[in-house]
Amino acid sequence: MTPPLPTQWPNNPQASARLALACLDLTSLNDSDTEADIATLCQRAQSPFGPVAAVCVWPRLAAFARAQLPASVAVVAVANFPHGHADINAAVLDAEQIVLAGAQEVDVVLPYRSLMAGDERAVSQLLNAVRRACPGLLLKVILETGELQTPALIQRACQLSLDSGADFLKTSTGKIPVNATLEAARIMLGAIAASPAAQTRVGFKAAGGIRTVAEAAAYLALAQELLGAPALTPQRFRIGASSLLNDIEAVLSGAAEPGTAPPGAY
Repeated sequence: MTPPLPTQWPNNPQASARLALACLDLTSLNDSDTEADIATLCQRAQSPFGPVAAVCVWPRLAAFARAQLPASVAVVAVANFPHGHADINAAVLDAEQIVLAGAQEVDVVLPYRSLMAGDERAVSQLLNAVRRACPGLLLKVILETGELQTPALIQRACQLSLDSGADFLKTSTGKIPVNATLEAARIMLGAIAASPAAQTRVGFKAAGGIRTVAEAAAYLALAQELLGAPALTPQRFRIGASSLLNDIEAVLSGAAEPGTAPPGAY
């Protein structure tokens, strides 16, 4: 459980770092990932300053990740990733594999090209099918906001996702040039806040390009502004990142100036 927010948050970098750590989905989604890579990732997930919220991997590595981690750290695997095609059967097969692996969470890519082409039916059909395929698992829908480009399309993606039973709205795959932005995050958080059915239940996940505690704190602050401080828990807020943990540990150890990305961060 995330400790109560310190009264000095968000102006205290160490408080921001601890909160970001508790809400971090430590991620490795390289095509070349092996069990050895994921074993290292799972070790990193149990940092000297505390565990992350979850580890995010490919479906083929989800069972291995689950075996490496304590029950307190969730396993996330991705479906329909990263392309976001409208192939329902392929997306459902991914989701079923994730369920069989014993993972706790599914991150599915919304068919954003279908949405951009005006085919909302294809979007809803795929999301509903994946929702049915993973009952009881946390479902995060990746909107790929950097491709949707307009506020109206992002807003519509949010609504279709909420209507399909999403537990989280997630910004990005991290595989395109434009990933998480505060502008897109504000629209997504606003959509959650405006829905009576979602405003106290659905969470938000920022993913792609968040490398420093200072960057993470900006998203935490925005979530607090629009959803309130009670939403700043792993149950309602996540950050999907690979290199952010380096900066979190540097800030908490006093080894780096807050907000400075470590060498080699990506």
